[in-house]
Amino acid sequence: MALDLRLQVKLSQQLVMTPQLQQAIKLLQLSRMELAEVVTEELTENPLLEEVVETKDEPIDAPASIAETSTDSPAAPEQEVKGESEGMEDIDWQTYLEGYSLNSSDSRNNYESQEDRPSFESLLTKKEKLYDHMMWQLRLSSFTSTEQHVAAEIIGNLDEIGYLRASLDDMSTQSEYDIALFEDVLARVQQFDPPGVASKDLQECLLLQLQRLELSDSLAATILRDYLHELEGRKYNVIAKGEKISLDDVLEAAKFISELDPRPGRAYNEEDAHYITPDIFVRKVGNEYEVTQNDDGLPSLRINSFYRNALTDNKGVDKKAGEYIQDKMRSAVWLIKSIHQRQRTIYKVTKSIVKFQREFFDHGIEHLKPLVLRDVADDIEMHESTVSRVTTNKYVQTPQGLFELKYFFNSGINTADGDAIASESVKSRIKEIVAAEDPKKPYSDQKIVTLLAEQDINIARRTVTKYREMLGLGSSTERKRLF
Repeated sequence: MALDLRLQVKLSQQLVMTPQLQQAIKLLQLSRMELAEVVTEELTENPLLEEVVETKDEPIDAPASIAETSTDSPAAPEQEVKGESEGMEDIDWQTYLEGYSLNSSDSRNNYESQEDRPSFESLLTKKEKLYDHMMWQLRLSSFTSTEQHVAAEIIGNLDEIGYLRASLDDMSTQSEYDIALFEDVLARVQQFDPPGVASKDLQECLLLQLQRLELSDSLAATILRDYLHELEGRKYNVIAKGEKISLDDVLEAAKFISELDPRPGRAYNEEDAHYITPDIFVRKVGNEYEVTQNDDGLPSLRINSFYRNALTDNKGVDKKAGEYIQDKMRSAVWLIKSIHQRQRTIYKVTKSIVKFQREFFDHGIEHLKPLVLRDVADDIEMHESTVSRVTTNKYVQTPQGLFELKYFFNSGINTADGDAIASESVKSRIKEIVAAEDPKKPYSDQKIVTLLAEQDINIARRTVTKYREMLGLGSSTERKRLF
C-alpha cells in the first residue's frame, strides 16, 4: 500500500474561550465571599476601577455609568465632576502610572479621626491554640532544661484533640535522650490542663480524668480498665455479672463516664464560626413571593472619571500610557458587566425555583418537589451547566429558613398513589421518626420502612440506611440509650 502526503482544506466550528469569557464563567461560580475577594484584588490592581462610596449629602453616582462605558467609545464625563481635565496636558503620564501603586491608598482605610481607627491590639489578637496553652504551662513548671526539651517534643506531637500519636520509642530513637526520661516527663505533662491531654488512647484519656477527680478506685475506673469493649457494645448485663453488682450501679457508672470529655484538646482547636450571608432574599408580600438581590457587603464599582476624561480629551497622553489606560478600561468594564450578569442570572434562577417550589415556600420541607437542573434551565432558557454554576455556594433567605440553591434540586421517590416526593422530604420524615422514637427501644431500619409505608412512601431498607447515614444518624444499636 502506497503512502503519500496531501493538503486538505477543512471547515469546522469550535468554541474559543476568550479570557473575558473565562472570567465571566469564573465569577458565575464564585461564592459571595470569594467574589468580594476578587473585587478587592481588582480594586487594588486596576487604577481605573473605583468603589462608589455612599454619602448622605451627595447622591451616589449610578452604577449605570458602567453600562454607558464601552471599550470602543468611552462615556461622556459626569456632570458633577468638574475641573479634572484642567492641566491634564502638563501631567507626566508615564511617571504617574508607574507610581500609582506606590502612592494610591484605599479609601476604605481613611478615617475621619484617630478615634475612629481600630485599636492596634484588636488587629493582633488571636485565639489560643492547644500547643500555645501547653507551652505556657511548661514554662511555668519546674522542669530542667533537658526535661523542657523532652516535654516540648511531646507537646509538639499532640494532635488537634490532645492525643499523643507518636510513640515514645520513636521519639527516643530520633533524639539523644533515654526512653525512661520520656516516660517520666510524659507522666508530668499528662498532669497539665486540660485533663486527659497527652493520652495515647481513649481509655487512658478517660482514666486520667478520673484520676484528676480522685476516682481511680471507683466503679467507673474499673469498667474502663476491664470492660471497655463491653461498655462500647452496651453490654451492661455482662459487666454487672462480672463485677457481681446490680445493673443500676453499672448504668449509673456508665452515665458518669459518658459525661467525661473524650477529646480534651477540642476546645482549643475549634474553628471560628463562619456566618453565611445570603446572596438573595425571597419574601412573601401578600399572596406572592418577591425576589430581591442582596447587595450589602459587595462594593459598587465604576470607572474612574479622571481616566475616562483622559481618554476622551486625549491631550498630553502618550501612546504607551494611552494603551495602558485602554487595556485597563476594557478589563474594568468587562468585570463590571460580568458581575451584573452574575447577579441577573442568580435572580432568574431563584425566580424559577420559587415558581417550581411554591408549595415548599408555603408549607415547608414536607412539600418539597423533585426538581432537576434541566427544568430550571429550560424555564429560563439557559444551559444546565450555567444553572449548576449559579446554584453552587449561593444561598437564599426564605420564610422557611436559609438554604443553598442546590438544596432545591433533588431526585424524586414515587409514593403509593403514583405521585412523586423529593428525597429531601423523605430524609426529613426519617429524621422526625428517629426524633420521636423511644431512646431505650430505637427503631430498626426495617421498622422505619414500615412507618414510611404507612405514610404512602415505599422505599427499600437499604435506601433508609443510606439516608440515615447521610443525616448522621447511627444504627438502632448506636442510638440505644438506657439512661
